[in-house]
Amino acid sequence: MTTNIQQGSLLDVLKKKMRQTKEEMERYKDECEEFNKRLQVEIMRREEAESEVAALNRRIQLLEEDLERSEERLATATAKLAEASAAADESERIRKALENRTNMEDDRVSILEQQLAQAKQIAEEADKKYEEVENHNFQIVDIRTIKQQRKALEHRSLADEERMDALENQLKEARFLAEEADKKYDEVARKLAMVEADLERAEERAEAGESKIVELEEELRVVGNNLKSLEVSEEKANQREEEYKNQIKNLTTRLKEAEARAEFAERSVQKLQKEVDRLEDDLLAEKEKNKILADEMEATLHDIQNM
Repeated sequence: MTTNIQQGSLLDVLKKKMRQTKEEMERYKDECEEFNKRLQVEIMRREEAESEVAALNRRIQLLEEDLERSEERLATATAKLAEASAAADESERIRKALENRTNMEDDRVSILEQQLAQAKQIAEEADKKYEEVENHNFQIVDIRTIKQQRKALEHRSLADEERMDALENQLKEARFLAEEADKKYDEVARKLAMVEADLERAEERAEAGESKIVELEEELRVVGNNLKSLEVSEEKANQREEEYKNQIKNLTTRLKEAEARAEFAERSVQKLQKEVDRLEDDLLAEKEKNKILADEMEATLHDIQNM
């Protein structure tokens, strides 16, 4: 009887221990799942941070390429402006030179016209004197001299007219060159205005590029700080990941040990249950035997009393 009680108590203890082991196994499983979830969250955060850094690096590269193109366009526009300015200066110099030359030719023409008018007036006066001498039949010794003067004045007048024609031709040529210079100056001025407009747009793009650079530098500074924070966070995450892995490893080991203990306890319980069943069968058999012996003893006593 005492043995049966001890075996029953041991069976209860084993069942209780098995329940505790199963509860411990469930707890280990829950902890493993929780650590796995945390590990996945850390991995996702790290991947998101790496993606953000890659996107910012790509944006920085694009902005640097845009800035380089803007600087090239600005340099080209500046070179064109310098060429146009030089051409405009040269055209202005030529125009002023032609204008001065034209003014000088105009002055010379005016002087020659005055001289020609004076020569014509002298020639007319000489003609009048010559006519007066011929009309009055004056026999004056100076008539020959007057004729010579008249011929000289006529020759001088003819030379002045030829010179005046040459000067007029030079004046026409100078005016033509001045008009051509004005046209070239207007064309250069138009091109200069276009180049200045291009330069203004290039400067605006350059200013916009510089603003983008400032913004980019600020973003880069923020990204650098974030990257440092991410590196620190990544280092901590790696440490936590390693800790989680170690904890998961320990929990897995403990879980396997608990499963082994549970399996051993379950086998022990099964063996004890079989032993209990066998002992209960033996107990029933012994009770049956005792009952039979009691019946036999009672029958024997009854027979003795009847004797």
